[in-house]
Amino acid sequence: MPSPSRSGGPAATPKYQRIAAALRRELDRAAHAPGGRLPSERTLAARYQVNRQTIRAALRQLRQDGLVVTGRRGTRPARAPFPSPPRSRLTLATAPPSLAALLGLRAGERTLVHHRRELGPAGETLQHAVTYLCPELVARTPELAGYRDRAEAGVRDEDLGPLHRWLEESAANARIAETLTMTRTRHPHTTAPAACGLTVRRTLHDGAGRLIALTDLVFPSWDRLTIHRDRAATGFRVTQDH
Repeated sequence: MPSPSRSGGPAATPKYQRIAAALRRELDRAAHAPGGRLPSERTLAARYQVNRQTIRAALRQLRQDGLVVTGRRGTRPARAPFPSPPRSRLTLATAPPSLAALLGLRAGERTLVHHRRELGPAGETLQHAVTYLCPELVARTPELAGYRDRAEAGVRDEDLGPLHRWLEESAANARIAETLTMTRTRHPHTTAPAACGLTVRRTLHDGAGRLIALTDLVFPSWDRLTIHRDRAATGFRVTQDH
């Protein structure tokens, strides 16, 4: 990892703050395995080519943010700030009328619906993605048809890894269109600030323009969302800071 003091950041930013930011990014990447230990102060001082007092100041800032705790065994990531692993499930369900028409579903017809919920450290929902798969696509894709057949038989699939990989590969090769909808809800007779919500509707089409899947992403609780778009992108990318 390059030294943050040489990363081209603003000269006015103290070294300990740049080191704290670099360690915060390192903790974010290790969020799937909380509870491990950070390197010793001596090791961190050598890595970033600073004295141990600067490292202590960086760690003190992370402790104040609740990201690390210090005990007899040294400094280690705190469990609380890390989000819980995403929860994923697959069902066979009907779609709302407005979506059924887009998916080519007949009245009462069911299709595979994938739910993926990302949770925060306190168990709150940060993002809920509901993906409706086109029934025509499911019928002609063996791995998806297998999921459908098992769902129709009442068998719950515990291993959704192949489905997740299929969705990722399809998104990488598909034409993506996204619509962002922000809502503001005001409660009458109260002084509370208006509550805002953000929904992203994402549609995937193959090279022939046929609909593959439709996903609604809902962000019920957030402080700041960043919407990315560049010339090479086929759609928006929304990230949540929490």
